[in-house]
Amino acid sequence: MAEEMRKRKSWLDGFMAYPLPAGLSEAAVRHNIVLLDQLLYELWRLGENLVYAWSPSGRGLRVLVAPHTLLTEYVAEAADEAGQWRRAQLLEHLMTRREHLSAAALDTAAQQLGLKPRLIELPFNLDAGLGLPLVAAIVERYGIRLVQDRAVILLDAVGFSLLSPLEQVVQLNALSCSVNAAYAKLLDREININFARTTTGDGFYIWNRMRGIAANVELYQLMQFILADNAIARERAPRKTTVPQLRACFHVGSHYEFHQSEGLNPTSFSYVVGQVTIELARMVERALPGQILVGKFRTQMRDEATGRDVEIDSIEFVERTRAPLQQLGGLTLAGAEIDEISCYLTGPEAPDGAYAISEYEIADKHGQPHRVFNAKVNIHRRDGAPIFLGLRDEDLMGFEARVV
Repeated sequence: MAEEMRKRKSWLDGFMAYPLPAGLSEAAVRHNIVLLDQLLYELWRLGENLVYAWSPSGRGLRVLVAPHTLLTEYVAEAADEAGQWRRAQLLEHLMTRREHLSAAALDTAAQQLGLKPRLIELPFNLDAGLGLPLVAAIVERYGIRLVQDRAVILLDAVGFSLLSPLEQVVQLNALSCSVNAAYAKLLDREININFARTTTGDGFYIWNRMRGIAANVELYQLMQFILADNAIARERAPRKTTVPQLRACFHVGSHYEFHQSEGLNPTSFSYVVGQVTIELARMVERALPGQILVGKFRTQMRDEATGRDVEIDSIEFVERTRAPLQQLGGLTLAGAEIDEISCYLTGPEAPDGAYAISEYEIADKHGQPHRVFNAKVNIHRRDGAPIFLGLRDEDLMGFEARVV
């Protein structure tokens, strides 16, 4: 019972980061969260059903609930029937939305999918009792989301499979420490990344639960500090097998996000699977020890400053990370204050002294091509030796890729 209470408290704490409704105490908000969650849990039926859409309705909300097999049924049969194709497209559209639907839009979606909306009655108004963004986060635990523009990091420990089980555990713990230390560094500058991670067995996928240009830039910053902390820890370790040598890949793309079951409840943290994780896995297969690869992408990202979606590619994205990095000057790494952090994509030097950017194509084990860039990060410290992360062009002789 004590363990269940601890899990419930931890789960609730994750939602308290959202703005609380005016005039409500934290205890009242927690009570309302639990009440809504219990009603959604009953409809969820231990994972048999998913919530595909929702809409506020007076003192409650209406939801579209159906078995999770609805997804595969419509997608598998889409090629055979035009109506199924439209329904498959509608489901994909619903999964890309985090916000609620209007009452009319929910009715239209229900009609097209052949579903009947279910009413969840509550003793409070949604806006006043929780706030719609918080309601969306609670409902999200009982569905699947399709995200098109989220950045994800893959950190991979070199030679991990050759280690003993005890050494593997020690290395994963050392990598977790570097992740936590990097996160603490950014918190010092009030950069509060709402990051999540899942293990790959010999490393981690890491992503920012928030979306948009700023959120993705912050994740790139987190990657740099993780690699820096890892490099320092490895340099100081009495035995090199206690701290992993890493290769790192960064990419932006689409994926599905879902909450697995823990016991009889959906987890408070999400998992990602989709094109971006597949691309990262293929990239890391070819990455050299110590190398940093950035996948080639061009996608729409939300610019929080303007509220508009902006098309950004890999090269422009890395350029956008430079200015925020300058704001991190003054932080300390291993007791030495940071003077400057520079990050860039590598390439050959031109006659005028400028540097071009090389684009590489790698082939995975299935022969499929993937485009990537080689990245470098240089951290200069006032009273300490500089930290150089990534590989230079002249260090890429063993990199199995062709220059495009």
